Amino acid sequence: MAHHLKKVFGSRLYTPDALPVSLGGRATTLPSPEQLKGRVLIVGKKLPPEQEGSDGEVSEEDEEIGGGGPLAGRRMTIPGEEELGMVLVVPPPSQPRKLQLHKELSDVVAVARTGSRSFYVQRGNCKQHQSPPSSPSSPSSPIPPELPYWTMCSLGEGEAGRLTSESPEDLVMFTKRTLTRVRPSSVRLDSSNPNPQGYWKGGVQLVALNQQTPGAMLDLHRGRFSQNGGCGYVLRPAVMRDEVSYFSAHTHGCVPGVPPQTLRIKVISAHNLPKPQGSGAKGEVIDPYVVLELHGVPADCAEQRTRTAAQNQDDPLFDETFEFQVNMPELALLRFVVLDDDYIGDDFIGQYSVAFECLQPGYRNVPLLGMAGDPLPHTSLFVHVAITNRRGGGKAQRRGLSVRRVGRRGREYVTLRHTGIKVLDEAFKQASGPLKEATDLREDAQSSTASFKDQCGLPSVAKLKQCIQSLATRLQSSDGAMGATMVLREGYPSLEPLVSLSEMTRKLLAAYDSMIASQKHLIENADGVQERIDQVHREGMDFHEDLSRLSEKEGLKGQKLNKAVESFTWNITVLKGQSDLLRGAKMDSLDALRQLALACEACGLTSSCNSSSSFSNAELHFSTSGRRSSTHNNNGRI
Repeated sequence: MAHHLKKVFGSRLYTPDALPVSLGGRATTLPSPEQLKGRVLIVGKKLPPEQEGSDGEVSEEDEEIGGGGPLAGRRMTIPGEEELGMVLVVPPPSQPRKLQLHKELSDVVAVARTGSRSFYVQRGNCKQHQSPPSSPSSPSSPIPPELPYWTMCSLGEGEAGRLTSESPEDLVMFTKRTLTRVRPSSVRLDSSNPNPQGYWKGGVQLVALNQQTPGAMLDLHRGRFSQNGGCGYVLRPAVMRDEVSYFSAHTHGCVPGVPPQTLRIKVISAHNLPKPQGSGAKGEVIDPYVVLELHGVPADCAEQRTRTAAQNQDDPLFDETFEFQVNMPELALLRFVVLDDDYIGDDFIGQYSVAFECLQPGYRNVPLLGMAGDPLPHTSLFVHVAITNRRGGGKAQRRGLSVRRVGRRGREYVTLRHTGIKVLDEAFKQASGPLKEATDLREDAQSSTASFKDQCGLPSVAKLKQCIQSLATRLQSSDGAMGATMVLREGYPSLEPLVSLSEMTRKLLAAYDSMIASQKHLIENADGVQERIDQVHREGMDFHEDLSRLSEKEGLKGQKLNKAVESFTWNITVLKGQSDLLRGAKMDSLDALRQLALACEACGLTSSCNSSSSFSNAELHFSTSGRRSSTHNNNGRI
């Protein structure tokens, strides 16, 4: 087998010996996806590195239902056969069989596969070697405390579903260090698919689906991986990658450091809707309606629908607005489904699934796909998308016990939790000042921008280009001359009046100046505040390894110890999230300045010597002077 694999795949076969190794003989880093393009990776059983001789023994673990895991002895209903009363009794645990594996075949395996036993052993090691009673143990087949980098834990659908329900935090922690895969249950006789979102929210990297079976589950899968250029992989949220983070797959509230966002979708109309597939009557008139499904963490899951456009044929008009609250944007998926309202059963017409992070604000055409994922020619939905509270903007929302109202304006500031460990609390106390400053910087920029839009008579979701167009209309005289011009002051676009203006127009220019001042204040101070927050974050992470010793020194045990660890994790997550929010707010401010400069030029508010190219050059000089170091990077955001 090893000989045939090498002969057939040739240079495309990726073998682990190509990894860079350190002085100790272990790989320092894994290859990047760029290095693995066009390569074939073999997944299977692998002999340990210290194995000598031409062959050795490996255990055959069944990651489905017969491997002696916690599902053993349970009664399981076969999917789709509930009404027939068909059940499957999982056989009792048995000792894993031993298989002979040749070293040459083991050497071509790039990723070693293991079963759920590795999860329980790893969790037991993290909890002071106290494995749960249900975890299988076999002295003849020990698992090292830390799984090698080339190991993949393969879980059956049932076992993975139980872990996401009963041990979501442990599963997320396990997937931070171990590649984990979930495959459909073998008792799915109809080749149906489980909901992949249930496993993604638990941190699982690979969720295998039956590609031959179309449906909502496969639509979500395609929608998830259509982002990032459709390259086949998507970066998991930071709370699933950071060594210390506070996140549960079953969270019903806000995630610390992740601002909740409000999504407003206005479904205006549909165009060129075909009749449902298999519809026989040529004269049949469809009665379409649209269902909007939001998939994500439990707090985000929601479904709403439009009214039925009775006998409106293929170009129905809906004109309905829906609102969704999104607490974990990076895991959210929005699915548009168009159905034909019928007495017997609503027939499928088309659908489109898109990741929340890929939604573009404004008026959009949503192309509809058929049941098998193929595009429906010239068929689309016409919608308007508005997202508020992005990067902490918009009206502030309460964030549980770690938010308190202070100040005359009732502004909400993020506070860190008390851990009960003196040295930690003293370190985290240093973050109170910069956290408050970060909130003020973001909120001042947001509120001044909202005030400018309000002065222009536009809603908060309007673009700055629209505001400048409205402003230019008021500044334009009857002979077409502009009453103000844009000039660059220290690299920032300012508007100088050229003639005497009305009181209303002066108020509008004052709102513009206030917005520019707040954006300038944010840009010039964001790096310093962010560095102070990051410094506290680094100091907190330095105490991470000694957390157990520090807790013992303070005499914390039982529930108090668990609370201290939870508060520490919460604080670290909040610091990381607030730092990222401030960095993103600065990027948005830089982008806003570019939009303003381009809009002023397009509306004739610039002279020949004050064009957008001059603004770009001045901004570049300002960035290199050390006062503003980071540059704008769209990073896939819309």
